[in-house]
Amino acid sequence: MGRAYQNRKVSMAKTADAKTKVYSKFGREIYVCAKSGGVDPSGNLALRGLIDRAKKSQVPGHVIDKALDKAKGAGGEDFAVARYEGYGPGGCMVIVECLTDNPNRTFGDVRLCFTKTKSKIGNQGAVSHMFDHVAIFAFQNDDEDAVLEALLGADVDVSDVENDAGKITVFASHADFFKARQALVDAFGEIDFDVDEIQFIPKGSTPISGDDIPMMEKFLDMLNDLDDVQNVYHDAEF
Repeated sequence: MGRAYQNRKVSMAKTADAKTKVYSKFGREIYVCAKSGGVDPSGNLALRGLIDRAKKSQVPGHVIDKALDKAKGAGGEDFAVARYEGYGPGGCMVIVECLTDNPNRTFGDVRLCFTKTKSKIGNQGAVSHMFDHVAIFAFQNDDEDAVLEALLGADVDVSDVENDAGKITVFASHADFFKARQALVDAFGEIDFDVDEIQFIPKGSTPISGDDIPMMEKFLDMLNDLDDVQNVYHDAEF
């Protein structure tokens, strides 16, 4: 599972190249997270982790502060999570996660990305059963037994713990994300996580070649250009 995660991160790296997209993505996520769980990171574990990830992605402080200030105000935008599934170029499986204040607009925009790249958008559940929905934590540590013991002691549903040259990667149920994070912090103190996210990890891969490769790149670029798109997951193997 670790290798599949790394492959996906490499293949999707180019979709995070545009700094303005990264800033917008984190700004929107921080706003939604603070709006629903409170603007104080010490009392909102999800917000604290999100801010940490934003800083690692070099999101400026003023972008973070603006999102928090916006969340403090009354009213504001009402964003909802939207997830779309389907088949990309070469028959690869794709999941697109969005935060939207206008589901009809977002669906139309995402569907256009599919239709313009010879892809096919499907119904909810069309491909998600071929992905593992997991919480992932990666950090410097060399004692996988101690990590596993801490997680099991907190009744976390752990699917795998890997140790690669002193870096531990934990895969757990997405429903246990906050429980797992707190258990690791309680056991090892404040951790500088390289990764602490919920992801869709493909269970397998779909090789693509020939004309499908540039078409897939176009598909990912089109999705990345949409403000509402937060994450794209796929099983394409170039």
